[in-house]
Amino acid sequence: MALLSCPQNLATVLVRFIRTGVKSRLLRVSLRTLRILSRDKKVLGPLVTDCALLTLAKLAGMTTSEIPDEASDPDSDFYDNIIASLAEAKALIMCGLIESLSSSVSCSSPSSVQFYELRLLFLITALRPELSTQLQQEGGVSILTAALESCLEVQWKEQYECVLDPSAAPISLEASQRISEILKILFNITYSSHRQEPTEDDAALYRHLVAILRLCLMRKSVLADDTDELQGHTVNLLSALPLQCLDVLLTVPPEPDSDQCEGVNMDCVHNLLMFMERRLESGDKIKEKLTPILNLLTESCRAHRETRHYIRKHILPPLRDVSHRPEEGSTVKSRLIRLMTHLDTDVKHCAADLIFVLCKENVRRFVKYTGYGNAAGLLATRGLLGGQGARTSSSGTQYSSDSDSDTEEYRQVKDRINPVTGRVEAEQPDPMEGMTEEEKEEEAKRLIMLFNKLSRDNIIQPMGVDAEGKLVPMSGLTGNSLTEEPKSESDNDGDAGEGEDN
Repeated sequence: MALLSCPQNLATVLVRFIRTGVKSRLLRVSLRTLRILSRDKKVLGPLVTDCALLTLAKLAGMTTSEIPDEASDPDSDFYDNIIASLAEAKALIMCGLIESLSSSVSCSSPSSVQFYELRLLFLITALRPELSTQLQQEGGVSILTAALESCLEVQWKEQYECVLDPSAAPISLEASQRISEILKILFNITYSSHRQEPTEDDAALYRHLVAILRLCLMRKSVLADDTDELQGHTVNLLSALPLQCLDVLLTVPPEPDSDQCEGVNMDCVHNLLMFMERRLESGDKIKEKLTPILNLLTESCRAHRETRHYIRKHILPPLRDVSHRPEEGSTVKSRLIRLMTHLDTDVKHCAADLIFVLCKENVRRFVKYTGYGNAAGLLATRGLLGGQGARTSSSGTQYSSDSDSDTEEYRQVKDRINPVTGRVEAEQPDPMEGMTEEEKEEEAKRLIMLFNKLSRDNIIQPMGVDAEGKLVPMSGLTGNSLTEEPKSESDNDGDAGEGEDN
């Protein structure tokens, strides 16, 4: 009984029991138990071994290959013919799944088994990279795109434009489940395509897919949670596809009630913004759920001028009230700026990158909207602490030279804004008020001596910005280091071992 207390051990025992040739009722009970156990990711290990996959595939009729016995001695080597048999059988599993999926797509109504075939295909492509590559090479993108098209009952208006009927019924629960699995499989086999230059045929295939993904972003499911899940998987997949193929999202002619920017349809971009807002508000699994949409919006803003203008108006409206810190409040901008100092490096870089691109990667404008304290992390990473404003991004994006016009409210208080906090600070009394010039000079010398002592004791190291905008020790910038302090009478009378710093 102790052996069966662990779900992984139970899964292993069940697979071995099924391999003995158990029939009828016991087989059904065993398979149902495995299906329940497979919901726990920790139990998947025993179910994705070669023998386990072949056992289940043979029961499903996907292969007729004989299943070799597992080695009883963990230190023994598999023979070459067994390895070849396993490789051939795994290929047959994939072929069987592809053939079954292709057949079900051509049917008027998919069978109830299709969801489980898709689920198995997702697990295989997620856990076995070599089978994921095989599926891609055997036309998996085309087959899965056709399956997605069937689930959504797509009707085409133009080459890369699907009919979007506002009066259409929400996506059913069953269809939502199948669509989610398809999107996840497509991500598994295309995630490496983002930085690659697609061939002409691949570009056409990806644009066809993106046109269907636009429907996934625009349509709703029966349940709100299903809608959010579908949009999340769609965002992940869009982030994996070549950026130049995403222009299909904007080429749909605007309707009278469409969100527009300079005549371009922004309905899809608007839905992406709303999706990002919901993820910001939930605060759940921030890195997993938020970084894909932040990256997608950032890359889209770099690639499409109209998208950047539209998103900037939504996230970075003209500054009017600067009485609060930029990170304070419940606006989208405030939430994003708070993420710029998040403990997770990926999260803070993604949030900062989006705002930086919305500012056209101009340092002065970036600091204006976020405050120097919040902006310092990204500026230090990019070597821009010196304040140089870039017109060309690291990706080669060329930005126009239009100015960032200030509002009347901002101009009235501009000179009183603290650049570090990004807000108007309350006026503080002058600490040197009432002091003579001689007293001020003595106070300045005292401060220099304190800094010198802290520097000599390696408590602090004075830093400055070099010509390239990078932080370097102050001693390396000028001949007159801050560590050089004026001699005083007390210095001359002190210990002989404490001389001037060189």
